[in-house]
Amino acid sequence: MFEKAYLLLGSNRGNRSEMLAKARELIDEQIGNIIKSSSVYETAPWGFDDKVSFLNQVIYIETLYNPFCLLDQLLQIESYIGRIRTSKNYSSRNIDIDILFFNDYVINDKHLVIPHPRLHLRRFTLIPMAEIAGDYIHPLFNRSIEALLKECNDTKEVKLFVPGKTS
Repeated sequence: MFEKAYLLLGSNRGNRSEMLAKARELIDEQIGNIIKSSSVYETAPWGFDDKVSFLNQVIYIETLYNPFCLLDQLLQIESYIGRIRTSKNYSSRNIDIDILFFNDYVINDKHLVIPHPRLHLRRFTLIPMAEIAGDYIHPLFNRSIEALLKECNDTKEVKLFVPGKTS
């Protein structure tokens, strides 16, 4: 039986569009079928300053992996694409893949927290998530993604990314 997961992809180093495309390709080949993908959004870095904006996208997948194996596989994909983890602080990166939701599980482990503990604070996560699953109910808050987006106090701009168009 397939497990269902929502993942957030992000990149602000290198060719950001290619980094997201490579991550999607590897996820589809190695982890499970991508059922739905949001549009790609361009957003300012969250939690640190950088001149380069992020590209972010939410994908919905079906997988045979359990949440811990999924995390291991995603970390391997990040590493393969060239991510080097240097600290626990937020920083620029060529690829970041976060598990937002896994079925309706609530996991609070030292290596994995699901639902993602800060997704409700970040418009760059809520907007693409709402695009493909606005009525999804957050298992801890018992509120839809659309409702969480309306209540979100994040003021950072999140705009639809148009390849080739410069801001």
